[in-house]
Amino acid sequence: MTRRTPPKAEFARFLRTETTGGIVLLIATAIALIWVNSGLSASYHALHDTTIGPEFLHLNLTVGEWADDGLLALFFFVIGLELKRETVVGELSNLRAAALPIVAAIGGVIAPALIALALSWGEPGYEKAWAIPMATDIAFALGVLALTARQLPSSARAFLLSLAVVDDLFAIAVIAVLFTSGFDVVAAAVAVAALAAYWFLQHKRVRTAWLYVPLAVVVWVAVHTTGIHATIAGVLLGLLTRVRPDPGEDEAPAIRLEHRLQPYSALVAVPVFALFAAGVPVDLDAMSTVFSSPIPIAIIVGLVGGKLIGILAASAIAVRAGIGALPSGTQWRDITALAMLGGVGFTVSLLITDLGLPPETSEPAKAAVLIASATASLLAAALLRKRSKVHAQYNAQQV
Repeated sequence: MTRRTPPKAEFARFLRTETTGGIVLLIATAIALIWVNSGLSASYHALHDTTIGPEFLHLNLTVGEWADDGLLALFFFVIGLELKRETVVGELSNLRAAALPIVAAIGGVIAPALIALALSWGEPGYEKAWAIPMATDIAFALGVLALTARQLPSSARAFLLSLAVVDDLFAIAVIAVLFTSGFDVVAAAVAVAALAAYWFLQHKRVRTAWLYVPLAVVVWVAVHTTGIHATIAGVLLGLLTRVRPDPGEDEAPAIRLEHRLQPYSALVAVPVFALFAAGVPVDLDAMSTVFSSPIPIAIIVGLVGGKLIGILAASAIAVRAGIGALPSGTQWRDITALAMLGGVGFTVSLLITDLGLPPETSEPAKAAVLIASATASLLAAALLRKRSKVHAQYNAQQV
């Protein structure tokens, strides 16, 4: 008789890998900032702008664009797998149990977007800049949580992960709609056909990578050629992957792929993306621009204040209306600390900044994302450490 890994064990494994990934992400960000703000900044920009790849199908991209379009497709594929698993057999499979993080994520998307839109209204690029503070960085947030709140109940970690996955889904939808440049119908037809073939192979229980890898490459190239951001290919492939194991099967394909690919996503793809996305000047002139320009200010307020307000307000409404309940063993002060941690935007926020703003505006906006994410993580860390001590004292008294 075969043994299957239970959903809770899968959640714990996912959490451990993303936590480690958050630490590597911080290291990559530090390297980028030091590199750009040293005498070697010219080499950083030269590497970032080096073109690699064939001109065929517009694949002659810079190294920075390959990090955006290529490596992050792997990250979004893993997110797609995790979202599929969570909604079918995991924390989000029970709609009532999942109601609170879903509603909280909606509030955590709407409030920052409205605040950013109001504060940046009329500025060049405001029509896309409002989307920057929408997302929560899974790896970064879970890393902070693991380092500062070991005594919090596992339900609190599940709440944060579910919230982050759902608001990343909203960010993915915004990227697909807002950042589509033109539309190639032929390429779209190829993408649909390749996705249908992928689904058919999954349905027929075909397991050979010799078919799936070329098919995934075709999907990625076709989506890239359509004008839709190529990372969407990763999400679609993840959502089409079978997540329930057959009788006698150790693991479903989604679980097996997540095991194999999540370390590459968390420890390679996202940190390398951060290395090429987080390289912004942090000298006095750059900082004065950040704190005197409407769009960077809107991003900081949206992430640090908007996320906190939106997540808390939506959670309170959901609980009061009886739609959802607080995670077991948690109190409102725990939710407040987790809501503050929701302001860590980072990966997806930097991606949206790259996609939505021109170069002269994107550097101050990226600096704002880094400042807001650092501020939110430090404030959340202080709150979480305090809450962790409270839970530790309570647990000791129960023993």
